[in-house]
Amino acid sequence: MRKFEIKIGTRRSVLALAQTKIIENEILRAWPEAKIITVPIKTSGDKNMSPFSSDPSGLKGMFTFEIERALMNGEIDLAVHSLKDLPSNINKSLPLIAYSKRAKPFDALIMRDENINIIGTSSLRRKLQLEKLYPEKKIIPVRGNINTRLNKLYNGENSLDALVMACAGLERLGLEQKITKVFDTDEIMPAPGQGILVCQGREGENYFYLESVNDKNSEDCAKAERSFAMALNAGCNVPVGAYAEIFGDEIILKGLYIEENDKRFFRGIIKGHRKDAEILGEKLAKEIFN
Repeated sequence: MRKFEIKIGTRRSVLALAQTKIIENEILRAWPEAKIITVPIKTSGDKNMSPFSSDPSGLKGMFTFEIERALMNGEIDLAVHSLKDLPSNINKSLPLIAYSKRAKPFDALIMRDENINIIGTSSLRRKLQLEKLYPEKKIIPVRGNINTRLNKLYNGENSLDALVMACAGLERLGLEQKITKVFDTDEIMPAPGQGILVCQGREGENYFYLESVNDKNSEDCAKAERSFAMALNAGCNVPVGAYAEIFGDEIILKGLYIEENDKRFFRGIIKGHRKDAEILGEKLAKEIFN
């Protein structure tokens, strides 16, 4: 087959570029004749670093709007995102077309030393769970890319003693040695889709070269987790966590919803056939309030 060109859009951060490289390598493994051009795009979320806040379209939309516009306008052929950064409602003309093999989906604690009084995080979901897990600690907002946050920790900015970040991002940058503790889902429920990279394309186009990228287990877990969040009308400011696992043809989904004002936690678990992943997510969202 003759050479063909693929333009992939992504955020400009070091992590986003490293994650895009993972997708590129998977494509090239199956299609070595492909010429891949990475197109870094600066997003609104990279400019607005207000912690625990968002614009009217939602914080997650701030990390994707400019990339989706480039995709819609034909400036790029596909986009690569961290699935957890995508809004629940996706433009139908820009569908999700491939899901990467999932990296470790849990959250990690990074400590500066053994004494912890102040913990930083960029996520409201994590903040509320940390306040319950460590009621004697102070939880403060810390934003920025991974290295920026680590520098704030090791420089003792704001008397910061520890950070909580996603394991997947740390591992993809070769920083897993920084991890002190990995939280299980009973301690901190991860964000829907955490640890999964997703490719977004234009409806009706042929993305044959992504067959080697797509992981069916990741796809079914993602659909279950995101349908749970969508059924709760969970935008970026709604603290929701979800985690699904596949065992043969069975999928087990755990879900968490937190009412921010009164700090009430609603948890649930459901299992069923993986072909019903999205239905199970919707069903669990209804069940946790009964």
